[in-house]
Amino acid sequence: MADKIYLTIDGMDVEAERGSTVLQAAQSAGIYIPTLCYHPDLLPYGGCRLCIVEIENMRGFPTSCTTPATEGMVVKTNTPQLQELRKSFLQLILTEHPHACLTCHRRERCGPYDICLRHVAVTERCVSCPKNGQCELQYLVDYIGIEEVLLPYRYKGLPVDFSREPLVQRDYNLCILCGRCVQVCADARGIGVVAFVNRGIDTVVGTAFDNPLQDSGCRFCGVCIEVCPVGALMDEGARYKPEHVHEEVAVPCKYACPAGINVPLYVYLIGEGKYQDALGVIREKVPFPGVLGRVCIHPCEEACRRSALNEPISIRFMKRFVADRDNGDWKKASRKLPSTGKKVAIVGSGPAGLTAGFYLAKAGHAVTVFEQFSKAGGMMRVGIPDYRLPPEVLDTEIDDIKNAGVEIKLNTRIESVDSLFEQGYEAVFLGPGSHVGMPLGVEGDDLPGVFDGASFLREVNLGNKVDVGKKVAVIGGGNVAIDSARVALRIGAKDVTIIYRRTRAEMPASPEEVEAALEENIKIEYLTGHLKVVKNNGKLTMTCNRMELGEPDASGRRRPVPIKGSEFDVVYDSIIGAIGQRTEKVEGYGVRTGRTNNISTDDNMATSKKGVWAGGDAVTGPDSVIRAIAAGRKAASSMDKYLGGDGVIDEMLTTEREIGMCVGITAEGFTGQERVKMPCLSPDKVTDSFIEVETGLPEDGTVAEGKRCLQCGVRMQISPAPLPPTARKSKTASPVR
Repeated sequence: MADKIYLTIDGMDVEAERGSTVLQAAQSAGIYIPTLCYHPDLLPYGGCRLCIVEIENMRGFPTSCTTPATEGMVVKTNTPQLQELRKSFLQLILTEHPHACLTCHRRERCGPYDICLRHVAVTERCVSCPKNGQCELQYLVDYIGIEEVLLPYRYKGLPVDFSREPLVQRDYNLCILCGRCVQVCADARGIGVVAFVNRGIDTVVGTAFDNPLQDSGCRFCGVCIEVCPVGALMDEGARYKPEHVHEEVAVPCKYACPAGINVPLYVYLIGEGKYQDALGVIREKVPFPGVLGRVCIHPCEEACRRSALNEPISIRFMKRFVADRDNGDWKKASRKLPSTGKKVAIVGSGPAGLTAGFYLAKAGHAVTVFEQFSKAGGMMRVGIPDYRLPPEVLDTEIDDIKNAGVEIKLNTRIESVDSLFEQGYEAVFLGPGSHVGMPLGVEGDDLPGVFDGASFLREVNLGNKVDVGKKVAVIGGGNVAIDSARVALRIGAKDVTIIYRRTRAEMPASPEEVEAALEENIKIEYLTGHLKVVKNNGKLTMTCNRMELGEPDASGRRRPVPIKGSEFDVVYDSIIGAIGQRTEKVEGYGVRTGRTNNISTDDNMATSKKGVWAGGDAVTGPDSVIRAIAAGRKAASSMDKYLGGDGVIDEMLTTEREIGMCVGITAEGFTGQERVKMPCLSPDKVTDSFIEVETGLPEDGTVAEGKRCLQCGVRMQISPAPLPPTARKSKTASPVR
């Protein structure tokens, strides 16, 4: 074929692409040639000269990374002469690097830059090495066979101040001048923040005028870290450890997402104005983008590397933006497999159950969801108020699940798993949620007018009339407490107080939800406990006391300790206890449960009963929508395998798969660009109705957020550097904070 050439390498007949180099031809045939400056994503220049080869009828020792492969070429890669030359070149490279870690077996006694004078063989990895055994230079020293360093090492004496830079640790005393970081920043990313500075033996890599990275136009994407072969460039606070996944530090937003949504890709696509493609990326992992865009606890934002510069990207609100503009394009690529003839029962229509049902239906199974309440959605429906999650948003996404073939039977309570098997269902998923509110645990907690938060929110969300009077107390500090207080305002209360026994710093509620409650003139009494409730003349009198914080308890928060003699009484029309929820134990499920009635499962969400899986709050206790969705995905994959499928539930809903590598000129003041704020209706317009408070990010603000992203995801698009056959792959051993 015209696009192929044939040559001989080390006596092996090799077929290679026309236009490839000798190094590429060897790599395609599985023949390893040592190299250090070469990287498959960068233009080769042969600086390290470790990849030299012998070529028949060619003088000298050409570098294989820059020499074109030609038809009939005969190449030798590992002759004794080449081995000796490589040792010499590597000895020269080691004069630029603190090599004690490469040659001394007593390294635990040395500092990271001390010169080893013993010159003994390598027997272990240096405990002080920043890459902890993941250094390409170490691999080459072992492979080429350097057992003693013959040339003196010149310590550069460059200042090291890790506090000077956010996100990136630069220690150019470790730099061997391979040039990879310079190339990738300038040629691949199109930014050119770092370059070779000075001349001759004084050459170093640095920024213009030795400015900090944040003042030099750096995007902090981390690609330079990705290609650095030695550890001169590292993630902030990172040490490389084999047991950790590369994504954990390289792309923490994606790693933090329980459902594994490709966060950096969809954020990038939104910044490029490709809204439907971004929605496709999201929907590849979750069937509830509109819900998550409003109520997700956004662990991705908590992990966002951008927060080291100022504030994290508004990832959740960007998800809502594209979900609200869904034109159905993703459905064109969505596929449903032919019927398998297998029947699956789902108990509970919460996020875990509906997610499991959705993916199982797409796998060709007949899915029926049984919901005990009059409306589908589980805690999304009955636990989240309409002003946060409008019912029409939830209905639309449940309709998509129905359209995939999921049947939902309402007002149907299931109390026996065996009865489902008797009806012909071959697999069952239990997702009944944790709907039982915890009592206040004090005298009078069962009096009329005392509600538990879960029941209170459920009754209101289902459209039932609840009279709380004018003056209301809410006990607790979580999101249920905040929601209960804000709902009480909307159904007629005029004076609402949240009573919390710790300080605001310890409140588990989302900070933005606490701020919203305060803006609506809800009062919060911190360091206040509740002792008992009595009823007189139709009013509830609650005895409270003041608290102070003592030593941390099992949760890691400081334990509230009552202050002796601080008791006082307050009169309310109603009291809502929002101090926790639990799972109702149903004996007919026949599965193993824990102390709090939570269903026990393995890593694949399978229970102790054959053919039965579980997920969501019934397994974890009250938790987030995104974690319930993740559990539903896991269960669906496992159940599909059990039913004879391959367990593959992922699909590709857009052809856009990569972040654009070249950035070009960075926007002025990139590092200081502020997070776009979510517009909200003023409190006077919302507290007398359940209208959605947050109005959605504007288009220009959403695109600006996409452009504000550091684009950490490009790191996962960088090809791994070629390593000796005996080396561990660098992508499996990664830095951790």
